[in-house]
Amino acid sequence: MDKKTKALIIEDEIKLARFVELELKHEGYDVVVANNGRKGLELFESEKPDIILLDLMLPGLSGIEVCRRIRKESDVPIIMTTAKGEVMDKVLGLDNGADDYITKPFAIEEVLARMRVALKHRKTSVSTNSSLLTVKNLSLDLSKRTVRLDNNSIELTKREFDLLAYLIKNKNIVISREQILNKVWGYDYFGETNVVDVYIRYLRTKIDDKFGVKFIHTIRGVGYYVKDDED
Repeated sequence: MDKKTKALIIEDEIKLARFVELELKHEGYDVVVANNGRKGLELFESEKPDIILLDLMLPGLSGIEVCRRIRKESDVPIIMTTAKGEVMDKVLGLDNGADDYITKPFAIEEVLARMRVALKHRKTSVSTNSSLLTVKNLSLDLSKRTVRLDNNSIELTKREFDLLAYLIKNKNIVISREQILNKVWGYDYFGETNVVDVYIRYLRTKIDDKFGVKFIHTIRGVGYYVKDDED
């Protein structure tokens, strides 16, 4: 890498943090390390990292809370790490703005691969984040990451926003769950594809159900699409 990519590791297991730090430095990353959530937030503010490896279980300030606070200020890629592997833990992390999720114990090669994909996805997102997406009376500002339906502002999490943006960019085209996972989650997902159904349900609750409209349609056994044309 030409300019060193800066990685922030927030991990309370000292030996593990040191191991990952050395491996990342060997790969050419500039690395800073925090062993608790509050220090992690301080380093995020002062160091302006390009990517963050964030443990879910941290003393004092949890990884979920750290992720939530960082996401209020930045869309820096965040990969959450934890010893837990339950689906709800994954959903909790992703729903609070994490870009990816990896379960301990992990192979460093997998961490490096996930980091490369997250950074590539972020670069692509930045290069295209300069336009307004619209479907009927729903609009998404990709640069400000805001959503409006007529004069109503709609609050979405990062993952919900990315999912809706992807559907609108491909409006009137049925997108499979696998395509959504690959494009929105940013890598070939190894878990259950029903996480897509969960987030579609979140979007429908916040938009379709709340405002009595129907933007997101289902083709059973195929996938989802946002409909722009009128019958």
